[in-house]
Amino acid sequence: MTRILPLSAALLFACAITFAQSSTNPAAASSSAPAAAHPLAPLSKDHHDGLTISVDPYTDAQRAKDKFGKSANPVTAGILPVEVFLTNELPHPLRINMETVELEVQLESGKQDLDWLPVRQVATLIIHPGGNPSSPSARRFPIGIPLPGKDKKVDSVAADLGPFALDSGLVPPLGKIHGFLFFNMNRNFEAASESSLYVPDIVILPDKTPLMFFEVPLTTAASPQP
Repeated sequence: MTRILPLSAALLFACAITFAQSSTNPAAASSSAPAAAHPLAPLSKDHHDGLTISVDPYTDAQRAKDKFGKSANPVTAGILPVEVFLTNELPHPLRINMETVELEVQLESGKQDLDWLPVRQVATLIIHPGGNPSSPSARRFPIGIPLPGKDKKVDSVAADLGPFALDSGLVPPLGKIHGFLFFNMNRNFEAASESSLYVPDIVILPDKTPLMFFEVPLTTAASPQP
C-alpha cells in the first residue's frame, strides 16, 4: 500500500497539469469545437450607370421548397425561380420594360431566349404539368393556347407565389426592389449555369434617358464557398 500511494498521487498531479494546459490552450480547445459554417458566395451582378442588378437562381428543389412551400414549389415542375435584386444609386427613378426581360440559355444546339412566366401560368404548370405547352420558349400569352379558367388549386398556388414575384419595373430613387422571375427550363437545371438574365430596356425618369443593357450570369450563389 505504501508503494502504490505515491504513484497514484503522481498520476493525479500529471492529469491536473494536462487539464490546466488544455484549458488555457485555444488550439486544444478549438480542436473539438464544431467547424464554423461556410459564408455564402456573393451574388452574381452587373453594375453600371448607377444601377446594380443581382440574381440568385434557385436550382435546388429543397431550397425552393423552403422558400415557396411544398405545394407551390416551381422547381418540381421544371421551372427555375430567379430572385432579382435592383439597387438604384441615382436621385431619379428608373423604369424597366419587364416585357423584354429574358433568360439567355446557352445550349449545345445554340442560344435560346426564354420569356419569364406570369404567376398564374407557373401555378398551372405546377398543378397540371401535362396539360400545358411543353416548349420553354413559348411566349407569355401564346396565340391559340388559352390560359385556364377557374381552378381552385391553381388559384391557391398563384396566391402563394404572388407575393414573391417581381411585379413592378419601377425602381425608386436611391431605392431597392427585389422579387422572383420564373422561367420554364423543362427540368434542364444544369443549363442554368450557362444562362444569363438579359435586361435590355431601362430608362431614367422623367426624361426617359436610356441605359445600356444589363447581362447578369446565373450562378448557384446560395451554395457555400469551398
